[in-house]
Amino acid sequence: MLNFLKYVLATIVGMLIFFFISILILVGIAASASSDDEVKVKEASVLELKFDKPIVERDPKSPFAELGFSFGGFSSSDGLDEIKAAIRRAKTDDNVKGIFLNMTFVDAGMGKLEEIRNELIDFKESGKFVVSYSDLSTEKAYYLASVADKIYLNPLATIEFNGMSSEMFFFKKMLDKLNIEAQIFKVGTYKSAVEPFFLEKASEANREQLNSFLNSINDYQLQNIAKARKIDVAELKNVQDNLLVRNPDDAKRYKLITDIGYFDEAIAYMKNETGKEEKDKLELVELSKYKKVKDKNVSTSKNRIAVIYAEGDIVDGEGDEDNIGGRKYAEAIRDARMDENVKAIVLRISSPGGSALASDVMWREIQLTKGVKPIIASMSDVAASGGYYMAMGCDTIVAHPNTITGSIGVFGVIPNIQGFLNEKLGITVDHVSTGKFSEAPTITRPMTAAEKEIVQNQIDQIYETFTSKAAKGRNMTQDKLKEYASGRVWSGTEAKQRNLVDVYGGLETAIEIAAKRAGVADDFRLKELPARKSFFSEMLGDMSAQAKEQSVKAELGELYPYYKLYKKVETIKGVQARMPYELSVQ
Repeated sequence: MLNFLKYVLATIVGMLIFFFISILILVGIAASASSDDEVKVKEASVLELKFDKPIVERDPKSPFAELGFSFGGFSSSDGLDEIKAAIRRAKTDDNVKGIFLNMTFVDAGMGKLEEIRNELIDFKESGKFVVSYSDLSTEKAYYLASVADKIYLNPLATIEFNGMSSEMFFFKKMLDKLNIEAQIFKVGTYKSAVEPFFLEKASEANREQLNSFLNSINDYQLQNIAKARKIDVAELKNVQDNLLVRNPDDAKRYKLITDIGYFDEAIAYMKNETGKEEKDKLELVELSKYKKVKDKNVSTSKNRIAVIYAEGDIVDGEGDEDNIGGRKYAEAIRDARMDENVKAIVLRISSPGGSALASDVMWREIQLTKGVKPIIASMSDVAASGGYYMAMGCDTIVAHPNTITGSIGVFGVIPNIQGFLNEKLGITVDHVSTGKFSEAPTITRPMTAAEKEIVQNQIDQIYETFTSKAAKGRNMTQDKLKEYASGRVWSGTEAKQRNLVDVYGGLETAIEIAAKRAGVADDFRLKELPARKSFFSEMLGDMSAQAKEQSVKAELGELYPYYKLYKKVETIKGVQARMPYELSVQ
């Protein structure tokens, strides 16, 4: 027995030593990789953009990505910042002759797509080419591809060009079957985040706002496509509404694409454009490699513009890498305010909202900063509800016409699972309390009228605070602000018309405004916040998170997206300032 325990202990120690040595080797490889000479791009190269990973605001700088692989086969993501920087660098890189959009699906919001598309348009001003190829083109992918000089579509491909829609799930019948009552508290006719819990279909108010902002975004994008393809907007609208494009021949007939052809034909065209012979190899440089090319125009100025990237749901406390922790981001704003080298701040927001408390914690730091140095909001895909709460206190709000914003409203949901416990599980619950409201809030019995009144009063008070602060930030009366509030979601175009947004533009526009306000327009460099974790922390975090994620994804299969939604719901605690729904446009 003693020998057996010794062998077991020796095995465990050996495994730990092996694991530790493996980690050290990985660290050594990473250190070696980071110290290598800069990546050299060969003459007559073409920058290849696949967009085959989710696009997030800020490059994740994954240690495993830096080593050239992903743990457990689970792919990472690409940063919008690095994508735009690569396109700008390629514009002035004599060795890069063009850009190849080799894509099918594009996993990004409309604001991010807008900024990438604008960078591609600017790139073309250099006289270099942009070529697109696709085996299957989604609505998002085509929006990017529409700026290309040559658009190739596989002869057997499909192209999606049928407009935008929003699909909503309602849970009332399920809750009825489970005998669970959703006790709803909200302010705002359009605050429809709670509708799935007590309705079986969208309310008329919800349909009204959905129809309005979806058409606004769709019309804006049709105008841009029409301009790029030199097609009349009315004709393009007719093609979309009547699904006249159903195959590659239709797409070419209606001038959405330039060529029906295979991958090798797109390659042959680019060979010719770069001066190569048919037998020669086309030098395609992937983003993962090209983003390591050193930028020769890096500023060494001591003046900093702090860019604080806030992406994800707003949650109380520190949060994690996938959301906006109120405490962590309040600290980031505070640090930027206290840093004498930081002359201005840009809040880059991509959030549907979340905790009202966390939103207000960050708002307070924004107000304190506003009196010390310029602070500008840059809205990406979405800055709604709590996301707008962050933006409304800034000096200037910059957004795209297709940014989703507004949703100025508040809600709360407290379930009553007494029926579920009693009738479905055979569980009964009793209470012993010292006071009338000692049990509140509880989910094991229906709330009393007095308890409901208290919660609704809290919701009302938070809404009054939200709208009064928004009105002050937007320089309008509270009554006027409330006309645009009530939980209603707007497109960036609609928001600007109502003075909820100041300027159209992307992150670079916001940075330009911030630098000009600070008096350092031609003399600054960027400081990204919140600060990143150490390499070792990132690596261990990647191993743990990616291994867990890969395991869950493999186990759940097609149910995985619902698991992700469930995990998001787990973070919803307390009163919420959150957009009504998830919006996915393909």
